[in-house]
Amino acid sequence: MSMRIGSRKLVALCGYLTLALSASEVMADSKGQWKDGKEAYEKICGYCHDKGIGPQIKGLGIRAEDIIKTVRSGNKAMPAFRQTEIDDATLAKLADYIK
Repeated sequence: MSMRIGSRKLVALCGYLTLALSASEVMADSKGQWKDGKEAYEKICGYCHDKGIGPQIKGLGIRAEDIIKTVRSGNKAMPAFRQTEIDDATLAKLADYIK
């Protein structure tokens, strides 16, 4: 069975992702910080990467530098995440959790 995503679904997915990102401060603690890399993954990355929308990425031994670069610049359908959406310290914890 093909896992192709139609253009309408992709547009809807991007809209949902934008909504999720705009609510990210609600998900972080009162200072806008995440507890750890696991929490950031579960609340941001897992939405796509654990539901078959994006590829599985946990435990594949992906280098932390590559994870950070991809998160900041995006890749194909994955949007780039700015410093205001995920701070550098949390991104480092997230990269460590994913690898």
